[in-house]
Amino acid sequence: MIISASTDYREAARRKLPPFLFHYIDGGAYAEYTLKRNVEDLAGIALRQRVLKNMAELDLSTELFGEKLAMPLALAPVGLTGMYARRGEVQAAKAAADKGIPFTLSTVSVCPIEEVAPAISRPMWFQLYVLKDRGFMRNALERAKAAGVTTLVFTVDMPTPGARYRDAHSGMSGPNAALRRVLQAMTHPAWAWDVGLLGKPHDLGNISTYRGNPTGLADYIGWLGANFDPSISWKDLEWIRDFWEGPMVIKGILDPEDAKDAVKFGADGIVVSNHGGRQLDGVLSSARALPAIADAVKGELKILADSGIRTGLDVVRMLALGADGVMLGRAFVYALAAAGGAGVSNLLDLFEKEMRVAMVLTGAKSIAEISRDSLVRELGV
Repeated sequence: MIISASTDYREAARRKLPPFLFHYIDGGAYAEYTLKRNVEDLAGIALRQRVLKNMAELDLSTELFGEKLAMPLALAPVGLTGMYARRGEVQAAKAAADKGIPFTLSTVSVCPIEEVAPAISRPMWFQLYVLKDRGFMRNALERAKAAGVTTLVFTVDMPTPGARYRDAHSGMSGPNAALRRVLQAMTHPAWAWDVGLLGKPHDLGNISTYRGNPTGLADYIGWLGANFDPSISWKDLEWIRDFWEGPMVIKGILDPEDAKDAVKFGADGIVVSNHGGRQLDGVLSSARALPAIADAVKGELKILADSGIRTGLDVVRMLALGADGVMLGRAFVYALAAAGGAGVSNLLDLFEKEMRVAMVLTGAKSIAEISRDSLVRELGV
């Protein structure tokens, strides 16, 4: 196992959470090969150590989509984050804002847009899927715009849900799932009190606001399955591009040809991502896919990357492979589950310290100086 702060927070989250919630965030699709490769491929990339380069002054700041970021990180959209800590999206968003980086609210968050946006000191980003219910999509976009959301992150790698077998075993789905979840909550009293009792309402806030009635966890899987749209194509995004005046980022790109299509479409950015190994098992890790995509479209739009990032060293590796920034998913949810917003703040502090060490010892004084020259090329990078 790769030892990191994320590893420690993962173990703390495992102890605290009912199993259905832990395995939902921890698991992947099918046999979880891509989930494992995301972490192992990235951690296996060798950094090129340099010394005596006068590294007294470092600058971790960068700019993405017209926003100044304290470091090249954003918290990724993660569904049901509000089930991992009391009003979890609000806690995570505050921690991100305090550290000078964006928080991205998921379509299927517990806390709605109208609860999260006013609670933080900087504009947030919002993630949306292409769904069969176009009325919901338009409603969500209108509400996001009214709340001051700056950047739209459009997830395109989920036209149909992946086969996540852990969920059926854990009680997130499958026979007698509701009863199993109740029994698990009873055996995890800290979570049951803090989140289960005091963290209500436990519904999908953005969807409930649109529908006018609660859409709870029992409806979650069914609603998603009924609304994801396998007929999605680039033309289905055109009305959104016309409607949305701010930056638009396409999340879920793994192939250079798709990246080129995103440029043609007029996207402001892409996220190189395999959905954290939660969709099609057996595809490339993000770290393996990123260099060819960067070679194809670097400079024509902003390139972000996610999947497998567990340390500040991993952030530097992704930047060296061609990313302009990274999105952090599982790692921050583990920290949130273990210690709330304070855990997320601590994790981000540790990421910053690890990035500083990596930059000093690879001779990069700024984010712009991190490149493939920061890696050991003899190892096939």
